[in-house]
Amino acid sequence: MVEYKNILFCTDFSEDANIAFLHALNFARKHGARLHILNVPHSPFTYSRNIVDEHVPPEKSQHGQAFFDKDIEAQAEKALRDAYHQRLGEFKDYTFVIRCGAPDIEIIRYAKQNEIDLIVMGALGKSDLDRMVHGSTVANVSKYAHCHVMAIRNPAKQFTLPGKMH
Repeated sequence: MVEYKNILFCTDFSEDANIAFLHALNFARKHGARLHILNVPHSPFTYSRNIVDEHVPPEKSQHGQAFFDKDIEAQAEKALRDAYHQRLGEFKDYTFVIRCGAPDIEIIRYAKQNEIDLIVMGALGKSDLDRMVHGSTVANVSKYAHCHVMAIRNPAKQFTLPGKMH
């Protein structure tokens, strides 16, 4: 039997992510696992995926700007609490996590550093532009993660095969 001790739920607050949350919480309850609830806030800065974004203190950044600051972190943590705290109900073995950078890289990095056994995320996120430029976060996480990755689709959305495959 597969045993999960640490489950990472990744959210961009999309519809698919909210459905994926139910699955992540269910797995955490069934396996007695710790649930890590992670968000990588959208950066207003343009970045390249081959450069690892790091936290830059404002005093060391160019022109007083940083990729990530305490205000962004506080807003993201509040958004996580607002979206998921009540939905956790009686479940108490969880932690909210905020990371800065490219979402796929930060998810994989966090999973490795925290001995995550299963990553659960929505199959489709909010950012179509990011997907066109960098590829799907889910696809990149699935390809490079050291553990199982579960992508949850919204069952209400109809899926059609491209071209003549249907």
